[in-house]
Amino acid sequence: MARETEYIRKPEWLKIKLNTTQSYGNIKNLVKGNRLNTVCEEARCPNIYECWSERGTATFMILGNVCTRGCRFCAVATGRPTEVDLAEPERVADSVSVMGLKHVVVTSVARDDLNDGGAAVFAETVRAIRRKSPGTTIEILPSDMKGDYESLQTLMDSKPDIFDHNVETVRRLTPRVRAIAKYDRSLELLKRVKEISPETPTKSSIMVGLGETKDEILETMDDLLAHHVDIMTIGQYMQPTKKHLRVERYYHPDEFAELKEIALAKGFKHCESGPFVRTSYHADEQVGKPQTQQKLEYLKGLDQQEEIQTS
Repeated sequence: MARETEYIRKPEWLKIKLNTTQSYGNIKNLVKGNRLNTVCEEARCPNIYECWSERGTATFMILGNVCTRGCRFCAVATGRPTEVDLAEPERVADSVSVMGLKHVVVTSVARDDLNDGGAAVFAETVRAIRRKSPGTTIEILPSDMKGDYESLQTLMDSKPDIFDHNVETVRRLTPRVRAIAKYDRSLELLKRVKEISPETPTKSSIMVGLGETKDEILETMDDLLAHHVDIMTIGQYMQPTKKHLRVERYYHPDEFAELKEIALAKGFKHCESGPFVRTSYHADEQVGKPQTQQKLEYLKGLDQQEEIQTS
């Protein structure tokens, strides 16, 4: 019984300094004014101050703020979602434009109540951002949509710069940590993305501190590489409320540094690994050179069109 109420104290390296600058305040007010949701706020991300104040990046959560799944690690509310807001893509795109974001991550709650898992709204959000902020790189982070690959095709037709889907934890712990999702289905989804669009970087993330072993972490790395995943992020799980899974242990920053070295040595093109790392942490640095070059060429083409029209 004692173990049920025993919690490990957070170490010193997990304390962060809040940096609520004017830039942070402006973004917060804009998000609130446009009735938008961000995973930065909903998931209580510890990096919100850095991303909003310094890096010019943000993660928008579309399709509402109520998830149809009840994963035992996640702070997002679970229940019956509201109707789909078809005007949301344009509001997100307007906000990206006003905020002048150089990189945006678009994610969503799981919408298992929708036939396409919300793929159509997802794709329209990407297209709306493209129209209004052609210089912004776009990363999408959808659910597994229960393995509906027609919906995946809908998403990929919008041509995101990065496709992200998280396995979240090691194979053994998946049934305990994730609701409805399956480890192998997530791997298959990532593999299908590469089959549809080989040039699009794929990315996945895991949390540590849930009771996994080092060997299991390394096995997960191998599984992701076997399914052609390019980018991996590794972060510390932090219990959002007492109703969620307990932290089994806190990893030292040196251990995260070692995991990053191992991941890069195994063949990942990029790896972010650290106590505060989340899926979208430093996401702007993970856009590949081909995607950046495509943006530059696209913007150059727009400039030439404007010169022709004004001459």
